[in-house]
Amino acid sequence: MKTILNRLENCIENAMKAVYGEKLKDQPDLLKPEIAKSTQEQFGHYQCNNALKLAKILQQNPRTIAQELISYLKKSLITPAPMIEKMEVAGPGFINLTIDPQFLSKEIEELLIDPHLGVPMPTEKKKIIVEFSSPNIAKELHVGHLRSTIIGDSLARLFEFFGHDVLRLNHIGDWGTQFGMLIAYLQEKQPDILSGKKKTDLPELMRWYQESKKLFDQDESFKKRGQKQVVKLQGGDEATLEAWEMICDISRKAFQEIYALLDVKLIERGESFYNPYLPQIVEDLEKKRLAVRSNGAKCIFLEGFIARDGSPLPMIIQKSDGGYNYDTTDMAAMRHRIEVEKADRIIIITDAGQILHFQMVEKVAEKAGYLDPTKVRFDHVPFGVVLGSDGKKFKTRSGETEKLIDLLLLAIKKAAEIFRERLPDSSDEEVQSLAKILGIDAIKYADLSCHRLKDYTFSYDRMLKFEGNTAAFLLYSYVRIEGIKRKTGKNVADLIDSAKVEIDHPSEIALALHLRQFGETLEAMARDLLPNRLCDYLYELAEKFNGFFRDCRVEGSKEESSRLLLCEATRVILEKGLHILGLKTLHKM
Repeated sequence: MKTILNRLENCIENAMKAVYGEKLKDQPDLLKPEIAKSTQEQFGHYQCNNALKLAKILQQNPRTIAQELISYLKKSLITPAPMIEKMEVAGPGFINLTIDPQFLSKEIEELLIDPHLGVPMPTEKKKIIVEFSSPNIAKELHVGHLRSTIIGDSLARLFEFFGHDVLRLNHIGDWGTQFGMLIAYLQEKQPDILSGKKKTDLPELMRWYQESKKLFDQDESFKKRGQKQVVKLQGGDEATLEAWEMICDISRKAFQEIYALLDVKLIERGESFYNPYLPQIVEDLEKKRLAVRSNGAKCIFLEGFIARDGSPLPMIIQKSDGGYNYDTTDMAAMRHRIEVEKADRIIIITDAGQILHFQMVEKVAEKAGYLDPTKVRFDHVPFGVVLGSDGKKFKTRSGETEKLIDLLLLAIKKAAEIFRERLPDSSDEEVQSLAKILGIDAIKYADLSCHRLKDYTFSYDRMLKFEGNTAAFLLYSYVRIEGIKRKTGKNVADLIDSAKVEIDHPSEIALALHLRQFGETLEAMARDLLPNRLCDYLYELAEKFNGFFRDCRVEGSKEESSRLLLCEATRVILEKGLHILGLKTLHKM
C-alpha cells in the first residue's frame, strides 16, 4: 500500500506537469510536489504549497495557479470512491486537501489484512550496519550508555521492519594500554584471580581498574611493567591473552544482564577485531599520500579542521611510539564494513562529543577511496546527555556516575509499587512481571520521546505517570482496546473477513486518517533517524483513540462491528510502533 501522502504527491505532480510542464521543462525541480499535513482541521488534512513557488517563475497570481491545478485534478480524479473529498484555495495560494471518508474506510479494511500495516516496503533490500551501545571492557555500563543502546536498538528495529539486512554491532573498547596496566595489577595484587582460584565480578574488576590507573599515573616502574604487558598482549603472548579473555568474559556477563533487561540484541565486534588491519590502514594511507609525520606521529591534516588555538587539527593514525588509537581503529572499521561487509548504509550512534571525530573519519574515508557517498550512506547519529533534577549531568548522590543496572532495577521497583496499589488482588509474580515491562518501557520511552540531540532531565515520577506523553499513557490505551474487544465478545479475526468499515463521525475520520499516516512517520524516522517522530505519532494516536472512544460508543451500538475494526487497527499499529521503539505491551493496568 502506498501512503496517502505518496498518492497525493503523485496527483499534484501529474497536475503540475499537465498544466505547466511545457513552460517549466527546463526547470523540472519546480514540478516536485510540496505537501505537508495540515496543522489545523479547518485547513483540511493536507496542504500543498507549490502554487506560491510557481507564481514567482510564471509571473502569475498564486491563487490563480492553485485554482488551475484544482480544476485539472477535479477532471482527472473522477472515481467511484475518490481519494480527495474536497479541494480549495486558501490564503495567498495554498491548496487545502480533505480526504474522503469512504476512501479512508477502504484503506482501514486493507490495512487490517496487510502484514506491513499499510507501510510501503522498499523495492530494494539493503545491508545496513548499526553500531551502538559500545561500552568499555572492565567498566560498568552507566546512564550515558543508555541513550546509545536504546536509540540504536530502535533504529535497528525500524530497518528490520522495512525488511533490510541489519547487522547490529557492539564496538566495545576491548584493546589498548588499559589492559596492560590492569593485567599487570592483577598479576601483582590479585594473582588468585588470574589463576582461577578466586572468582570476581565487574564492580570489583572496575575497582581494580581504577586502582591500576592510579598506579600507572603515579609509579613509573609500574607504568613500564604495564606497557610490557601491552606489548605481550599485542604480540599474542598466551598467558597475557588468557588474562585478557578472562577480563572480557567477566565484563560481557554483566553487560548481557543489562541487554537482556532491555531486550537488546547485539553482535560484539570490538576494537580487538580490527587490530590485525591497523598496520595495513596506516600503510595504505601513507601510500595514498594522505598521512604525514608530525612530531614523530603519523597524522592526516584535513582542510577546514582547526584546533582551538587556530592550528591545523591532526587526525593521528599512529602515535610517535608506534601505537595506534581509536582514529586508526575507526578507519579500519569503516573500510572493513564497506569492503568486506558490503554495507549500503552505516549508522553509528554516540554522544555528541564525538561529532568532530566522525566528521574527520568520514572525510578521510572519502579521500582514501573507502567511502563513496554515491554508493554508501554514512550517518553519525549524535545525542545529548541525561541530566539530573539539578540540571547537571546525571549522577548518584555521592557524585559518582549512575550505574545503568541500578537505574533499571529502581524503575522496575517503582513500577511494582504502582501496580500493587492499582491491582491489589494480583499475585507478587504477576506484579513483578507487569512492573518489569512498565519500568523498562518507561525509561526507554522517556528517552526516545525527546529529540536525541537535546539533553533531557531524568525523572522517575514523570516517566511513570499515566497522563501526558509517557509509556504508561500509551500502554493504558492499548489495554483499554483489549478491554473493549473482550466486552463485545466478538471475534475480531472473523470481522476482518466479513465486516465492512464505515467511517462517518469526525472522531472516526481523525483516527482513521492518523492510522494511515503510520507509514509516513516511519519513512520520516528512517530518513532523519529521529525516534521521537514515532513517539509523537503514537502519543497523538493514543489521544485520537481516546477522543474516538469518548465520542463514539462501540459496545452495543449499531456501528459496533465497524468501530471494533477501527479499534483493532489502532491496537495493531500501536503494538507495532511500540515494538519498533523496543517497548512491550501489557495485558492489564
